This record gives sequence, C-alpha cells and structure tokens, in this order.
Amino acid sequence: MKNIIQAIFLVLFLTNFTIQAQQLSIDDQFKVLINKSNSYKGYKVVKKEKFYKLRKNVSDSIAVLEDNIVTKASEIEKQISNINLLTAELATTKKELIISKGKENGIYVLGILTDKSTYSFMAFSLLGVLTLIIIVLFIKYKRGFDIIKTTKIKLRETDDELDNLRQRSLGREQQLRRKLQDEINKKKN
Repeated sequence: MKNIIQAIFLVLFLTNFTIQAQQLSIDDQFKVLINKSNSYKGYKVVKKEKFYKLRKNVSDSIAVLEDNIVTKASEIEKQISNINLLTAELATTKKELIISKGKENGIYVLGILTDKSTYSFMAFSLLGVLTLIIIVLFIKYKRGFDIIKTTKIKLRETDDELDNLRQRSLGREQQLRRKLQDEINKKKN
C-alpha cells in the first residue's frame, strides 16, 4: 500500500512537472534546464531525459506554431478570396447603381436613354415649334379665308354688274330691234 501511495505521489509530481514544463515558455524551459543541470569542469551536464523532454517540448511547440501558421494562412486566403468576392460585388453594385441613376434621371426616347432635362428641353422646343407652325398656318388660313371672302364679294359685284350690263344690253337691243322694226315697218308702208 505504501508503494501505491508513493507511485501516486510520483505520478502526481511528474504530471505536475510536465504540466509546469508545458506551461513554461521554451526560453523558460531552457533556463530551468540550465539551472537544474550540474556543472563539470566548466561544462553543464544535462540529463538525457530532461534534454529529450525539452527537445520534445520544442518540437511540439514548433508543430503547434506550424499548425497555427497553416491555419492562419488558410484563414488569410479565405479572407482574401472573400475580400475579392466582396470587391467584385461592390464593383457590380456600383455599376448597377450608375445604371439605375441613369435610368432614374433619364427617359427612353426612340430606344435611346436621354437625360430628363434634355428630354424636357427637346419636348418644349418641339412644342414651341409646333405652336409656331400652327400660328403661321392659322394666319395663312385666315388670309386665304379673307382673300376668298373678298373674292366672293367681288365676284358677286361683278356678277351683279354683268347682270345689270346684260339687262341694259338686252334693253338696248330690244330698243334697237323696235327701232329697226319700226323702220322696217315704215319702209314697208
């Protein structure tokens, strides 16, 4: 039983030493190894087990650090690819925003995207030109209508004069025929 208790203490002591060794930094472990080693003729004598233990701890630390480096490198690559993806999405979104703003500030005229201010200017200019054309055509129509009205009045006057002239001519002709008939009648008698 005494041996079992000693074995348990020995295991606990070694476990505690191992845990302390693993919790210490590599530099601290070297310092502990040097401090606990014996000196012989200016040299430090280190037990092989402690040296191998330190070597194992250093190898484990290096392996952990290499794993961390690989993990961090993988995370960096993922973040870089994510950044590239987000940058591409941002560029696409900016292009879409520019197109959307263009559509918002523009109007399609005959299949061509035109700025609203340009469209308004063109529309009001066209409206002004059409109004001017309508006014000019109305004035020409009015003049033509006035000319036709005056021409009709003059035509009636001319027709009336012609009718008067015919009636007078007919009256003269009738008078001349009577006179001629009277003369013929006079000669016959």
